[in-house]
Amino acid sequence: MAGQKIQAPKGVSEYVPPRSEAFEFVRESLIEPARKAGYQLIELPVFEDTELFTRGVGESTDVVSKEMYTFQDRGDRSITLRPEGTAGVMRAVIEHGLDRGQLPAKLWYSGQFFRAERPQAGRYRQFYQVGIEAIGLDDAAIDAEVIAIADAGFKAIGLSKYRLEITSLGDADSRAAHRVDLVKFIAGMKLDEATTARAALNPLRLFDDKRPEIKDAMAKAPLLVDYLSESSRAHFEQVKKYLDVLGISYVLNPRMVRGLDYYTGTTFEFVHELLGAQSGIGGGGRYDGLMAELGGQSLSGIGFGLGVDRALLAAEAEGVINENSFVSDLFIIPLGDAAKEMAMKIASQLRNAGKSIEIAFGDRALKGAMKGADKSGARYVIVLGESEISSATVELKEMKTGATSSVKIDSLISAI
Repeated sequence: MAGQKIQAPKGVSEYVPPRSEAFEFVRESLIEPARKAGYQLIELPVFEDTELFTRGVGESTDVVSKEMYTFQDRGDRSITLRPEGTAGVMRAVIEHGLDRGQLPAKLWYSGQFFRAERPQAGRYRQFYQVGIEAIGLDDAAIDAEVIAIADAGFKAIGLSKYRLEITSLGDADSRAAHRVDLVKFIAGMKLDEATTARAALNPLRLFDDKRPEIKDAMAKAPLLVDYLSESSRAHFEQVKKYLDVLGISYVLNPRMVRGLDYYTGTTFEFVHELLGAQSGIGGGGRYDGLMAELGGQSLSGIGFGLGVDRALLAAEAEGVINENSFVSDLFIIPLGDAAKEMAMKIASQLRNAGKSIEIAFGDRALKGAMKGADKSGARYVIVLGESEISSATVELKEMKTGATSSVKIDSLISAI
């Protein structure tokens, strides 16, 4: 008896043709601005010691307390599938001594990340991100460059219906002064036991609580931006000035609290207006104490994580991605063995010249092969038979219009 079909786990984002082509376009569009700015690839394991995330991300976060995929391996070690990228990058930077070379260390990464969340549109248990980290210097110009790289990636996809929200979470002195008044304010609220415990670990987490009653109660809570030290305020003003110079518009959001505890200073999020509840398409910020927390030097850093899944959904919502953008340039239909040899030779030459070429395999009849060409979505099609080989000339048919023209085989590259 045949076995039952096995399906992908619930809440996993996976991509098959033709949508996978759009996914790859989005991912590459987000990576390319980082490459152009001198960031280099870092490839990381998808699982790490659990302690990396409990220490690096923060025990008060939902990510650590509720959403991590954690298990004991065969050596009885606690292992976690990576829920985010920065902690792993920082671990690798310390381990391989990148913090002792040219600074800032500028790195980019992409790949799958994992969170045990309730699946819904734009929120997955396995999701994809592109991220960068600039580690080693506390310079407002780097903050602005990091934000500009993310903005350039979204623009390269063709997105326009998003906004950049920024704030500053200040330095240690700023947060200490704010915490005193925030804790006093929270003490006057009626909270359940779990929320009280979260607030004790990190009172800022309540700004991130989505429940209407907590949102209402926190409406008059003291804001961290009003407690910024002189140096933090000056740094943030400089960041805004650089963004103005770059022509990047932004909205101040003093209530923003990112979902990870390591953020300090400049913090930002890109929000897309057509995505509903899961509107965040990427964000990041500075994390001045993270390296020291993970056993390294006391160096500053800033980075972002951009959601490839969310950016693709945003592009589809805006209608800026057309599946026809990812089809082949030419579909070759060979009739007979000699024609198949010629087809493979032509395809190789044109591919080497940067064109996307398909061949009709399987020795199908012309009618069936033309149906295959039509389904492929290729821009042009040629048929190769004995007469075409002897004359070294083919009829180049444009599939969209049906128009044909006689073209010498050695002139195909310019014709398509």
